[in-house]
Amino acid sequence: MKIGLACPYAWDVPGGVQAHVRDLAETLIAAGHEVSVITPVDDERTLPPYAVDAGRALPLPYNGSVARLLMGPVSAARVRRWLREHDFDVLHAHEPTAPSVSLLACMLADGPIVATFHTANPRSRFLTAAQGALQPSFEKLRARIAVSEAARRTLVEHLGADAILIPNGVAVQNFAGARPLPDYDDGRPTVVFLGRIDEPRKGLDVLLAALPALAAEIDGVRLLVAGPGDGAAVRARLEPTLRSRVDLVGMVSDADKPRVFASGQVYCAPNTGQESFGIVLLEAMATGTPVVASDIDAFRRVLDDGRAGRLFDVGDPARLAATLAQVLRDPAGAARLVERGRAVVTAYDWRAIAERIVGVYQMVSGDMRVSVATATRLPVRGDARSGN
Repeated sequence: MKIGLACPYAWDVPGGVQAHVRDLAETLIAAGHEVSVITPVDDERTLPPYAVDAGRALPLPYNGSVARLLMGPVSAARVRRWLREHDFDVLHAHEPTAPSVSLLACMLADGPIVATFHTANPRSRFLTAAQGALQPSFEKLRARIAVSEAARRTLVEHLGADAILIPNGVAVQNFAGARPLPDYDDGRPTVVFLGRIDEPRKGLDVLLAALPALAAEIDGVRLLVAGPGDGAAVRARLEPTLRSRVDLVGMVSDADKPRVFASGQVYCAPNTGQESFGIVLLEAMATGTPVVASDIDAFRRVLDDGRAGRLFDVGDPARLAATLAQVLRDPAGAARLVERGRAVVTAYDWRAIAERIVGVYQMVSGDMRVSVATATRLPVRGDARSGN
């Protein structure tokens, strides 16, 4: 099949949706499909051969975070050209509720269109306010996919539409057998955190608040913190006696991510909410690292109600410290979590997930191919970068 994927967020900024689109594209290509992705990007040199530059995105508040989004006449022209040049069998728009390229693609295209919804936000002011404006584009959708029950519930509550539940995938083969980073193979008890360190909902402050109690329980314990953000600001908030226990390594490459997980005796996801899935939990489990995570709905589902990882009360540093200490003190129990985690991950392997998505493509496609809509009014603002 000829498949067009529309990504709403800047390709070269780490994020779950971007990773999902990339992994889906590469899995589909490996299976013999012809795939093109259109996406915002800040540095065109970071784009793979199968991706097309829609323009430079602007940072805007969205879904409790700051996302790099793109709407404007230049990007609209690029989306039109992309649609005309590729003659797709199916268009797959990701997160089309965000004011960016995926929404543009839905507005500008006719024919077999599928959309995947990633966001879990039961109180989205944007979706509530934009429901009327989004409706004409959403009426074009022949199928809707939600990556989690929480994302499906957000769609139902805000837009009155249901969706097929197909979760995120993980490239299991990329994580199995990973070796620790240098200096992390000495057996010292290490807790790993991976995420944006200056985004409150990722919960690093909860983990740092748990560190004093954890250090009192586990001799020599340290935190390995990876992810973009102001590391100096994080270090300045630490008590001086604890700074030697926290290693801030900054953003890591996709190639090094499995090594980060493998460097710890436990992976910690202390997120405080607004998570629709738990792909990072699956990646840790695929590496063979036991998981401790906040007891939020999305994480509970991925961790099989606590059978594939330990859950703690959201935002509670004391419970987090106690749960981490329990896992670090009990190697046999940690090994059972690893075994169960690996069993859970097999159902999320990208090859299996992609087959399910292709099934949706086949369901909606037919004699009609994707085309440019003949008349479309675009409620857009100017782009951050001009182009052809």
